[in-house]
Amino acid sequence: MDLSANFLREKLQRELEAEHVEVEDTTLNRCASSFRVLVVSSKFEGKLLLQRHRLVNSFLAEELPHIHAFEQKTLTPEQWNRERQK
Repeated sequence: MDLSANFLREKLQRELEAEHVEVEDTTLNRCASSFRVLVVSSKFEGKLLLQRHRLVNSFLAEELPHIHAFEQKTLTPEQWNRERQK
């Protein structure tokens, strides 16, 4: 299984039809066991934070058992635009 930041980025981009995805390997030696992600998708519209995270987790169901730590930030395009204007 390819647990690289690029693999996760591409999968989240495709599955969530995301407008923007950032994936950072946060392990000390970049051994792909800990990741921080930012996903911006219109599929998050009208969903609570827990629902958004569950949606992301559902698309990474095969990968998550092999990941030690997974931090995610999920935003709608409107929220992302507001955040970038700060």
